[in-house]
Amino acid sequence: MEPWLAAHLPVLDLALDAVRAVQRASARAGRRVNGPVASDAARPDPVHPDPARVATAFASDRVFALDGRPMEAFAPLSGFFRTSDGWVRTHANYPHHRSRLTALVGLPDDVGRPAFAQRLAELAGQDLEDRAAGPEPGGGAIVARVRTEQEWRTSAPGRASSSGPLVRTARRAEPTGARRRRAAEARRSGAAPLAGVRVLDLTRVIAGPVATRTLALLGADVLRVDPPAPAEIEWQHLDSGQGKRSTVLDLRDGSDRRIAQELLDAADVLVTGYRPGAVEALGLEAPRGVVTGRVSAWGDTGPWAGRRGFDSIVQAASGIALLEGQDGVPGALPAQALDHASGYLLAAGIADALTRTDDGPGVDVSVSLARTAAWLLDLPGRDPLHPAAAKASAGETVTHAGVTTARPALPDHDDYAHPAHRWGTDAPTWRPTPPR
Repeated sequence: MEPWLAAHLPVLDLALDAVRAVQRASARAGRRVNGPVASDAARPDPVHPDPARVATAFASDRVFALDGRPMEAFAPLSGFFRTSDGWVRTHANYPHHRSRLTALVGLPDDVGRPAFAQRLAELAGQDLEDRAAGPEPGGGAIVARVRTEQEWRTSAPGRASSSGPLVRTARRAEPTGARRRRAAEARRSGAAPLAGVRVLDLTRVIAGPVATRTLALLGADVLRVDPPAPAEIEWQHLDSGQGKRSTVLDLRDGSDRRIAQELLDAADVLVTGYRPGAVEALGLEAPRGVVTGRVSAWGDTGPWAGRRGFDSIVQAASGIALLEGQDGVPGALPAQALDHASGYLLAAGIADALTRTDDGPGVDVSVSLARTAAWLLDLPGRDPLHPAAAKASAGETVTHAGVTTARPALPDHDDYAHPAHRWGTDAPTWRPTPPR
């Protein structure tokens, strides 16, 4: 067998388990729509995910290409940097994160990587991390000190992130209502498990978009809504926007905010990557009965609850980077595996929330990258002498109009029904509900 996603930690096991979670949730949703055709004992197991397909999907940024030209996943000021007391990892892919990062260290916004690295070598990593999480100037920058696994596990944020289920689900205490009857009726007339479900997608980067792309693959009508600025990284949207539509609304504008609220009022699912309370702060109110899905970096409890973060940052703080490095120099997993696995887990949790009841109180479903990291760290099968990870399989990619992307990880789908198209080019409307 090819060394797909080979690493010190069992990344392939994590990836396969996350995809299987979606398969099981999809099967449960399909049985709810079409009625049981056999007992669970008599029903054959779902098709096993293909390791090559799953590995390629998880490493999608490494196979993505525009007219044959690959993309660089990280900006010049994103990455590992030596400090006076160790290492930090930074994230500056978005312009506003870069600006906050350069302000944090007192350098001009157009500084190059060598001068930036020289400056960080003079500073303490813990101080950088603390100030990045604080107020301006520099507050809101994305910096994490590289820790050992033991240091993270015994820390307050590490203990908080490893507690509780991988997918948290809670029913909201609110009056019941007939929110999802329309979606349920539509699903009964369609073959796809989530046909008729409307998903309002307020996520960016990888984990959230992977979750909503998966819901679209299962038949949901997914509409992604973004502010006009900062604009999404175009190639990143093309890598994870399959099956979805994308529109731009400025919630600081009263007219756009009303449109967004009307979309939310008619939605069955709201998926966000915002911190708690941020949707309400934007002037939106989730109606009763809606299923909410949320992905965060660090979870909702502990001293880092609500702190910003990305897959690479969680790898650095949790000890994964040092495990995947060599001779004290940090390294990284062979894919943004925490992002992708969290996205599939969130999609599975949302599908199950929709399946359990077609009517009633709303359900909150949440995942965090740090909790997924704890899952990976707890899995058996570490291999410190692992071979180099196999390159993503070109046979598991598809190309549409010059855009090369990974095939779906789910084995029953050779391609997405609709390739991703340009970010922000769709009307802010739901598709008409098919007649019964």
